[in-house]
Amino acid sequence: MSETTWNHGKELTQESSLYVKGVVREDKRAPSGYELTVSGIEPIQIAHDYPITPKEHGTEFLMDHRHLWLRSSRQHAIMRVRNEIIRATYEFFNDNGFIKIDPPILTGSSAEGTTDLFHTEYFDRDAYLSQSGQLYMEAAAMAFGKVFFSFGPTFRAEKSKTRRHLIEFWMIEPEMAFTDHEESLAVQEKYVSFIVQSVLKTCQRELKTLERDTSKLAKIKAPFPRITYDDAIKFLQDQGFDDIDWGDDFGSPHETNCRTFRCAGFCD
Repeated sequence: MSETTWNHGKELTQESSLYVKGVVREDKRAPSGYELTVSGIEPIQIAHDYPITPKEHGTEFLMDHRHLWLRSSRQHAIMRVRNEIIRATYEFFNDNGFIKIDPPILTGSSAEGTTDLFHTEYFDRDAYLSQSGQLYMEAAAMAFGKVFFSFGPTFRAEKSKTRRHLIEFWMIEPEMAFTDHEESLAVQEKYVSFIVQSVLKTCQRELKTLERDTSKLAKIKAPFPRITYDDAIKFLQDQGFDDIDWGDDFGSPHETNCRTFRCAGFCD
């Protein structure tokens, strides 16, 4: 390495950009499996006062610097896993005869019978950010048989600070015509299994960065254990959930209490 190259190296700061010349060689000790023997460095831009340092930062601080936080290894891993989920979703539904349909984001009314909507103006008329593309997808299913709305933006205006209720999120909404409940469950199980196994196959490095226990993910394969609604209600009542009757929806305590569904095989 020349003195010029060495001096250029000493000038570099965190998140500086540069051209690097050298010889690529295989090295199994390296995270990527390869190392670069550097013979030349040409700085493009030297970063000054980069706010995110190699130490712990609070979430609020990192969110204020979101555009820079994306450069970190953990955020890289999250975005790569997300990208694989999207790619695998398209593959699954395309390979299983579904047609992609994109419903509008601006709608004239609620899709789920609630008044908590984000209001905007559509020229001289009232409009709202979509809560769901379900009604449009149901109509499209009558025309095409099997359709999906892949990872479209959805907005819920109810105020909440829980992880189960997001104001803005992206979701998948398939619809199928002439399909009974058992057939629908089978498709759902195959989809979840396909997504998880695709991520395991292509994102091992990212899952390691995120410190995920891949042994548990490897067990997610269709078919899944099932329990009927009738049996679930009876089991909940037997476990002391006096607040639930037949016909009620399951709430968070009913779904997240692991011992509740232990008999159905939903927990290790």
